Amino acid sequence: MNDDLILSVIVGSRAYGLDTPGSDTDRRGVFVVPTEAFWRLDKPPTHRDGPLPEQFSWEVERFCSLALDANPTVLETLWSPLVEHVTPTGARLLGLRGAFVSQLAHKTFARYADAQFRRLDPAAPKWKQAMHMIRLLLSGIHLVEHGSPLVDVSERRERLLAVRQGLVPWEELQEWRAELMAAFERALPHSALPAAPDRDKVEEFLIDVRRANL
Repeated sequence: MNDDLILSVIVGSRAYGLDTPGSDTDRRGVFVVPTEAFWRLDKPPTHRDGPLPEQFSWEVERFCSLALDANPTVLETLWSPLVEHVTPTGARLLGLRGAFVSQLAHKTFARYADAQFRRLDPAAPKWKQAMHMIRLLLSGIHLVEHGSPLVDVSERRERLLAVRQGLVPWEELQEWRAELMAAFERALPHSALPAAPDRDKVEEFLIDVRRANL
């Protein structure tokens, strides 16, 4: 594990409860670059791959920016039930999860799911992509209704894996998507999510991190 890593979690099928014997172990993390590195003309990286296979990490500032913009992948990283490594700073970041969520998530989750749907060819669908489109809608609905994305979808494992295996007819997939989109729209007016994230609280955290790493 890298010394600068403050958080590392397992995401993907294992976190979703959709893993099979051949599934990879996908990891996402957050690292902190020494503050002095930002004083140079050549700025430090905002993200990196590795060192483990299927591992991707963001520098803490980039991670916070994406989370404030309600990026689905980043928000789900914060709520992964499979935390492999966390430092006191990482624990503080996890404790800030509520500061990142807002009604903006309704737009981002719906937009990402719609983009995945539009890339599907009804004549030859990529069924794994179709499954994740449905999963993303389920996650977004839960976020709008309860304030947190739904990462573990194992309660719907059988039907979602049937989609992935191409066992669900295209017409049925379209109907399921339409039902979820309608539920998504109905949920927003009753959502307890704030209109905007708490940027001040996140910025306070980031300033403390930079000071601690001088």
